[in-house]
Amino acid sequence: MKLLNFTIIKLTFCLILGIVLGYSLNIPVHISAIGTLTILVLLFILLTRSKKRFSQNIWFGCVAFLAMVLVGILTVNLHNQKNFTNHYSNSISKSLDELHTVTFRIREVLKPGNYYDKYVIDILEINGNKAIGKSLLNIKKDSISNNLKVDDIFVARTNFKNLIDPLNPGQFNYKNYLKKKYIYHQLFVENTALLQLSTKHTTIFGLANNIRAHVNAKLKPYNFKPDELAIINALLLGQRQDISEEVYTSYTNAGAIHILAVSGLHVGIILLILSVALKPLERLKHGKLIKTILLVLMLWSFAIIAGLSASVTRAVTMFSIVAIGMNLNRPTNIYNTLAISILVILLIKPLFLFDVGFQLSYLAVLAIVTIDPVLYKLWQPKNWLLDKYWHTFTITIAAQFGIIPISLYYFHQFPGLFFISNLVIIPFLGVVLAFGVLIMLLAVLNVLPKIIASLFGSVISWMNNFIGWVAHQEGFLFQDIPFNILYVLGFYGLTIAFFKWFFKKNYTNLKLLLIAVILLQCIFIYTEYSKPEKQFIVFHKSRYSLIGDTHNNKITFSHDFDSIIALNTNVIRDYAVKHHLKTEEQQNIAPIYNLNNKILLVVDSLGVHNVTSFKPDYVLLRQSPKINLNRLIDSLKPKQIIADGSNYKSYIEHWELICKKRKLPFHQTSKKGAFVLNY
Repeated sequence: MKLLNFTIIKLTFCLILGIVLGYSLNIPVHISAIGTLTILVLLFILLTRSKKRFSQNIWFGCVAFLAMVLVGILTVNLHNQKNFTNHYSNSISKSLDELHTVTFRIREVLKPGNYYDKYVIDILEINGNKAIGKSLLNIKKDSISNNLKVDDIFVARTNFKNLIDPLNPGQFNYKNYLKKKYIYHQLFVENTALLQLSTKHTTIFGLANNIRAHVNAKLKPYNFKPDELAIINALLLGQRQDISEEVYTSYTNAGAIHILAVSGLHVGIILLILSVALKPLERLKHGKLIKTILLVLMLWSFAIIAGLSASVTRAVTMFSIVAIGMNLNRPTNIYNTLAISILVILLIKPLFLFDVGFQLSYLAVLAIVTIDPVLYKLWQPKNWLLDKYWHTFTITIAAQFGIIPISLYYFHQFPGLFFISNLVIIPFLGVVLAFGVLIMLLAVLNVLPKIIASLFGSVISWMNNFIGWVAHQEGFLFQDIPFNILYVLGFYGLTIAFFKWFFKKNYTNLKLLLIAVILLQCIFIYTEYSKPEKQFIVFHKSRYSLIGDTHNNKITFSHDFDSIIALNTNVIRDYAVKHHLKTEEQQNIAPIYNLNNKILLVVDSLGVHNVTSFKPDYVLLRQSPKINLNRLIDSLKPKQIIADGSNYKSYIEHWELICKKRKLPFHQTSKKGAFVLNY
C-alpha cells in the first residue's frame, strides 16, 4: 500500500512541515495571516475554474499543499499568546526586576520539586490591567500551608524571572520544554504572600480536578497504600504526580512506562466497555446515531478528566473517529484515521508535535498496524491461550520497532526485558482497568465492599512488585546509549527500507535498502569525526568543583566531592552521552592546566597564586579563596576570570563587580553555565 497516495496523509505531512517552520522561523503573525489568506483565495479560484476536475490539475495540488503549510505556520502563531498585545510580557518588558501586582488563576498542579511546589498559572491581570499568558509558579514548601487548587485565583506582589538555560552541555533543556507549552517566565512566591480572591467561575480544568478530587476522597477510607493509590490515579485518571520516584523508575527501567500513560490501550478498552453497555440503544429509532454521540461525548469526558495530555488526546481523537465509522457502518482505513486524528489535534494544539508522548504514541501505533500483521503470520498456534500470548508478543515487538530510535534519542536507555513485563501485564491490563472503573463507581456510590477494595489494592501491589523485580535485573538494562537525531533519521530510514523490501522483494526495494545501509554508515562516520577533539570544560556543580578534559574520544574528569556523589552525578554522563565519549575518572584537581600553550591557573581555598615563572591566560577561582582579586589581576594579568559553583554567592558578586570595573571578562558558571574552551 502506497501511503502517500492518500490525500489526507499528504495534507497532514504539509501541516507538520508548516508547524516546524512556524516554530523554528518565528514568522510574524500578520505576515503568516496575509500569506495564508492569499493562498486560500488562490485555491478557491483554482477550485472554481477547474469545474470539479481539480484532482487532475497539478497546480491545484501544489497550491493546496502550500496552503496547508501556511495553515501550519499560522496555527503556531495564533496559539502563541505572546504574539498579542495584551500578553503579560508586554507589561514587564522594561525590567524583570520591577515588582508587579499579579492576578493569576491556577491552571495545573505539577509534580513538586525538592524545595518548591510547582504550578502552571494563567495570568489574568498585571497592575490592574487585563492580561493573558501562562507562567510557571514556584511556591516555597511549607509544612503548615495547604497546596493550591486548580481554578483558585490569587493576587501577589512579585517580579517575573527568566527561565534558566541548561548550565551544562548535554543537560535537559527545561526552558525549551516550557517554551513549547508557551511558558516564558516564572514566579517565586511564599505562601504567606498570596492573597486569595473569591470566585464562582469554574474552568474545564477545574471541573476535571474537582471530579478527580471527589473520586480520591471516596477512595481514601479504603486505606490504599500510597503507591497503590498513585498507580490507580495514573491508570484511570491520567495523573502521575503522586507516583514515587522509585516506582516511576521501576516502570521506566522495565519498559512498561506506557502502562502508566493513559493512551490507546486504555481508551480502546474503555470504548469496548462503553460500546457493550450502550448496545441496547441500537434498538431505538436513530439508536446508532444516539449511541455514537454518547460514545464520543463519554470518551472526551474521560480525556478531560485525565488531563488532556498528548497521549490521551491522541487516543481519544483516533477512537472517536473509529467509533463514528464503526457505528455509522462507514469503512475506515487505519492510516487515514491516524492522519485525520493528527490533523485535528495539531490544528487545535500545534506544539503537541514536539511532545515526546505524542511522538511515541503515534510511532508505536503506526508500527503496530504496519508490522504486527507480518510478524503474527510467521506462526499461528492453534492453542487459544498460546495464540493470545504470541499476538501480544508480536504487538510488543512491532511497537518497539516504532519507538526504539526516538526512545534512545530522548532517554538513552533500552530495557532488554521489556517483552517480559508486557507479556505478563498487558493481557491482564483490560481486566485491571475494568476492575478499576468498577471500584471507582462503587466507591463514588458509597457501596464498595472493603474486601473488593483490598483485593484490587493487592493486584496493584503485585503489579508494582513484579515490575520492580524486572527493573532490578540490571544486566538487561542498557543505559547511557549515545543516540543523536541523525541516528534517529538513519534508523527509521533503515527500518522503513527493510520492511518495504520484506513485504515485496524486488530489485527496487533491495536498492533502497542498500542505500539506507550506506546512509547509516555515513552517519556513523560523520558522528565519529564530529566528536570534540580537545575540549576543556569547567562544569557547574553547586557547592563543588567539576572539571573535564576531552581528548582521544574520552573525557577525563576531576572533582572535589566524595565517591557517592561522583557516582550519582549526571553532569559528566550527560556530556559524554551527547558527544559519544567514554569517561575516565581522575580524583585530584590539578593546580595548573596547560591547554596547547594556553595556561589555566586554579586558585582554591588556600589562595596560592604567587607564580612568577608564567602568566596564566585564565584563572579559575574555586572553594571561595580569600584573596585580593585586584592584586591577583595586577600581578598575573589574566585574560579571563572563572568562578565555578563551589564559591560563596557573596564572593562571586564581589569578584564580578571588580572584573566589571576593570573591564575584564568574568565567567560565572551559575549564571552563564559551564565554561568551555576548545584548544
